[in-house]
Amino acid sequence: MSLVRLNIKGISYSQTQNGAYALILNEVDGDRKLPIVIGAFEAQSIAIALEKEIKPPRPLTHDLFKNFSDRYDIVIKQVIIHKLVDGVFYSSLICERDKIEEIIDARTSDAIALALRFDAPIFTYKNILDKAGIYLKVNPSKDEEPDDNILLDEVLAEEIETKSTDSFKGKTIEELNNLLSEAVNNEDYETAARIRDEISKR
Repeated sequence: MSLVRLNIKGISYSQTQNGAYALILNEVDGDRKLPIVIGAFEAQSIAIALEKEIKPPRPLTHDLFKNFSDRYDIVIKQVIIHKLVDGVFYSSLICERDKIEEIIDARTSDAIALALRFDAPIFTYKNILDKAGIYLKVNPSKDEEPDDNILLDEVLAEEIETKSTDSFKGKTIEELNNLLSEAVNNEDYETAARIRDEISKR
């Protein structure tokens, strides 16, 4: 079976599943998206890894795993999403130590959080993408019949990265920096990312 490389497109919040997020993976050489529902903690950990400039005051679980692996010379070479059963994705970490390769089972959200920290590529099999991949339609017309390609609209409410920053526009740089420090200390990394974007615009 042929492997298809994926990139992370973003994380979206789900209104239909309270407290759940959808991680959106995009095929590198195509237009299909692979949505994977993940929990809030995993979404936060992935968002932290994507936002290189935001450093939590204490290592998160995935940061601890990375530090542990670095200490013992273990490298994650790649992540493969290898199975889809009843809507649940199964993944493997392809690890290497002393030129010996090992395969470790992992939840997909954990595997991707670690792949980001190790700069490891993410792959899935073509048959999984054929089965679960979608062409994202953000605003399907009312005349269209709902189908599998529109299911994402029922799961995702809004892109995290497009949330409004209007509440920060009236703040001074000093106030924004104080808010940024407060958000990081409170481990509210989503808000911290938006504040950082507003500071960058100035």
